[in-house]
Amino acid sequence: MLITNVSKMGNDLFKALSSNSRIRIIKLLSKKEFHLSEIARRLNISKPVVSRHIKILEKAGLVKRKVVGNVHIFSSNIEILEKAFEPFIDQYNLKIEKNTSIFDALKQLPGVKTKTQGKHRYVTSIDGEEGYFIYEVNGELPEKPIDEYKPKKDSVLKIKKLVAVEKKKIELNLKEKE
Repeated sequence: MLITNVSKMGNDLFKALSSNSRIRIIKLLSKKEFHLSEIARRLNISKPVVSRHIKILEKAGLVKRKVVGNVHIFSSNIEILEKAFEPFIDQYNLKIEKNTSIFDALKQLPGVKTKTQGKHRYVTSIDGEEGYFIYEVNGELPEKPIDEYKPKKDSVLKIKKLVAVEKKKIELNLKEKE
């Protein structure tokens, strides 16, 4: 059943992402909510065309609709992209003693490299992939460093690599001195 759902989601998702216009709509909606007419105006596309694109994006789960009276407001749902990649995530089940930090628990896993900076330790590489990593416990970002956080109950730990996502592209054109 999982394979069918992932496959179905994948087909709709990849179809939704196969259009530059739909990607532009998602980018616009990732900044704030918009009415269909405003999306059409900002992207210089007709309302019927935007409506067709929105239906495809909704089917893929990338866009959410909120109805206020007879007005339809749209927003992005980028979290669906994370769900699409869940089948590729390595999963482990670790047994740890009470008062064990998450950092110490991670030592049980092969391929986890760390670094000490100041008085704290950080994960710097997983399976040879270097970068900056953050952690979540039960879907929340703890306020303590990974070497100080000690779970009080059975928990789900997610280690996420921070990936640079381009937010702006700026072309700099040098002008001649006059």
